[in-house]
Amino acid sequence: MAEPLDARRQSMWRAYIDSSWALQTLLEDELRAATGLSMADYHVLVVLSESPGHRLRMGELAGRMVFSPSRVTYQITSMIKRGLVRKQSCPDDGRGQEAVLTDAGMAALEAAAPQHLATVRDSFVDDLDDTEIAALTSIFTRLGHNLRPAAL
Repeated sequence: MAEPLDARRQSMWRAYIDSSWALQTLLEDELRAATGLSMADYHVLVVLSESPGHRLRMGELAGRMVFSPSRVTYQITSMIKRGLVRKQSCPDDGRGQEAVLTDAGMAALEAAAPQHLATVRDSFVDDLDDTEIAALTSIFTRLGHNLRPAAL
């Protein structure tokens, strides 16, 4: 059995959990109300928009999003129905499938980005000083690297 956290670590953990859940809920609610997109939709659109040719193999997309293969398949299927992405065979390997950003998906991302950025700034980033930004970047970069599967 794991050793209990000391009071400082317990306080840090609770503050992190409480604030991160509150932030995720706020971001989700604000984005959905303003654009109809979920945070998962938005994340897919961002990842695809930053990928060469606005496309990624489904497995690579799942890895970048830290989604299981079944979860990314469900997410992409939902977005296909709304015309935000499409799936097609990989041009260099017909066995694989790629998620491809559509023009409608790019337009949805471009329309949503200013609202989402305003919420991110107002609820998180603008409340941090440069030292806190540097510390959080270092901490979450390291933790993110350690938490992702080794194949990524």
